[in-house]
Amino acid sequence: MKVVIVGSTHAGIAAVKQVLANYPEADITVYERQKQISYLACATYLHIEGTVRSLADTFYAEPDDFVKQGVKMAVQHDVISIDAQAHTLVVQNLLTKQKTTDSYDKLIMATGSITAIPAIVGIENTKVRLCKTFDQARDLCAAAADFQRVAIIGGGYIGVELAEGYVRTGHDVTLIQKPTRLLNGYLEPALSQTVEALLTGHGVHVLTNTRATRFANSADGALTITTTRGELTVDMAAVSAGMLPQTDLLTGQVKMAKNGAILTDDYMHSSNPDILAAGDNAVIHYNPTQTAAYSPLASHAVRQGALAGINVFERRVRTLGTQSSTGILIFGHTIACVGMTTAAAKAARFNVGSVRYQGSYRPDFMPEAYQVTIELIYNRNNRRILGAQLLSKHDISQSANTISTLIQNRATIDQLALVDMLFSPNFSQPFNYLNLAGQMAVAQENGYQRS
Repeated sequence: MKVVIVGSTHAGIAAVKQVLANYPEADITVYERQKQISYLACATYLHIEGTVRSLADTFYAEPDDFVKQGVKMAVQHDVISIDAQAHTLVVQNLLTKQKTTDSYDKLIMATGSITAIPAIVGIENTKVRLCKTFDQARDLCAAAADFQRVAIIGGGYIGVELAEGYVRTGHDVTLIQKPTRLLNGYLEPALSQTVEALLTGHGVHVLTNTRATRFANSADGALTITTTRGELTVDMAAVSAGMLPQTDLLTGQVKMAKNGAILTDDYMHSSNPDILAAGDNAVIHYNPTQTAAYSPLASHAVRQGALAGINVFERRVRTLGTQSSTGILIFGHTIACVGMTTAAAKAARFNVGSVRYQGSYRPDFMPEAYQVTIELIYNRNNRRILGAQLLSKHDISQSANTISTLIQNRATIDQLALVDMLFSPNFSQPFNYLNLAGQMAVAQENGYQRS
């Protein structure tokens, strides 16, 4: 049986590994446009700021790793069309331009996403750069040595991280965000304001509620950006305005969400019985709402890719779904988010309750007893946890994973308030800060629910 995998970033690589492990007799072919595989795009800003010495260090797999195991790795090959009914695909060798036709028994689509390029006049200007692929990241990092003034379009995770990376290396940085808040899809307003204060405190010029409308070369060879709040002149701009699923090869051949993401069942199978999808080109099962959603994250891609490989010939392992847990480190502060914000929960028509906890992560008599801020969101009808956001100079990333596990298992604020967590003055208060946030929510609901 022949398995063809289109794309070999996170989802594709995870799929290959599982097909090899579970179906050693399978004939596996992988098609990938790029020369490299497995680039971790989230490391781009780490290279800009100097934490990662070389972008090449971020690769965690090489094509030869799979060739030695019998996989046909066709890098720099672009799949230009797929006929799902005939089980065939047309492929072009990007070096020779030669086109060939291949066939499959099972197809795993791991084509990922593309940068959502906003409709701005002049965006094709060579001083305007993207930052998703390895080649784009390499060009972006190389430009940092030549340009001093940098504008970043988009105040999501990528934009905020790029802003830190550039300002740490002495660049004059302007961050332009169309919504009224940074990280508006992830954080409550107060935490968004904290992030903005961290950036501005380190020299980043933050323009929220601002839209870029035009890029044009200035008389002195720089780049002029026209915005809804006036003009600014920079040497280059980086666009980080979100992601779109790359699924055009299957348009009209499998069922898709409104944004074009491929709809899958709990085993990563599409509406076509011989086509599976994983990663940024597919939907996720979002546990807080028990619905399909789109959330392009590397953490989702590796899990979905693994499931696609396990389930390619038979449905063996069902997805657990996701809480879309994310985190970043900004100027020494860990910010971690899991599940829903208050705004998202209200939009989903939950009866939303929320509390804001602030306190030292361990006893104040201990050194560096950093403050922890927690925004906890829950459903007042059944008291189940819907989401949380945490911020601290202490590394609270694993606490977000704890909340993720609790949401996964439909835990309540009452359970969070009393769940067993270790105590030592080195690590925690007698009641962990997560317990204390849960206890605040319980008190807000007039006490514990009888059990």
